[in-house]
Amino acid sequence: MRGLDGKRVLVTGGAGGIGSATCARFLQEGSRVVALDRDAAALERLAAGLPGVEIVTADVTDAADVDRAFGEVEGRWDGLDVVINNAGISIRHDFLDITLEEWHRVVDVVLHGVFYVAQRAARGMIAGGGVIVNMGSTNALAGYHHYADYNAGKAGVLSLTRSMALELAPTIRVNAVCPGFIMTPMQRAEYTDEMIARYEAKMPIGRLGEPEDIAAMFAFLGSDDASFITGATFVVDGGEIAGGLASQA
Repeated sequence: MRGLDGKRVLVTGGAGGIGSATCARFLQEGSRVVALDRDAAALERLAAGLPGVEIVTADVTDAADVDRAFGEVEGRWDGLDVVINNAGISIRHDFLDITLEEWHRVVDVVLHGVFYVAQRAARGMIAGGGVIVNMGSTNALAGYHHYADYNAGKAGVLSLTRSMALELAPTIRVNAVCPGFIMTPMQRAEYTDEMIARYEAKMPIGRLGEPEDIAAMFAFLGSDDASFITGATFVVDGGEIAGGLASQA
């Protein structure tokens, strides 16, 4: 990708499946990378297994903690060029069974946390420019069973992305990526082998997604190759939506 060599990149949820693959991809492109995650032990494991990555612990649902972490990273590097707003959680449950605690727990991460990180990133980039990529989901584009709170939060992320792109142009580009079924530890914990096999059999492209598939899109959108792209939503789902998988329980 053009223009990623030496870029200063922060990845939230950096110790997770997609996050760690994204850190690895930007390092391969010659970028300087810091992974932000609330799981300090997972960050230490990431740093041990991925030479070159830097780490910072923070909870994206705590605006003050986000501000502290950004201040720490900006102090190390004198700014940031690319922020991958990736952190997220989900809980598989029926709509009628969602508790208020579960609703707030999910929405706090997938929507409020995205806002806290995006606003803090933009404040640091607005004078000199930069790129922010927010994590959406195909769940934001179609109805899915058992994830009403996650679906609602991700739909909010897409609207937030468009609003940011308008207000922050021309110095900051803002886009969203909407993965489909990506085989991450979070997905693996929520689905049985039978459920996974059923989805895979119906996938038009013939396989489930891997974290590296999303990392590649993040790298593209962070690069100079995407310099004319802002306010857009990119679906990376192997044809999942086109194939009608959203209707599957």
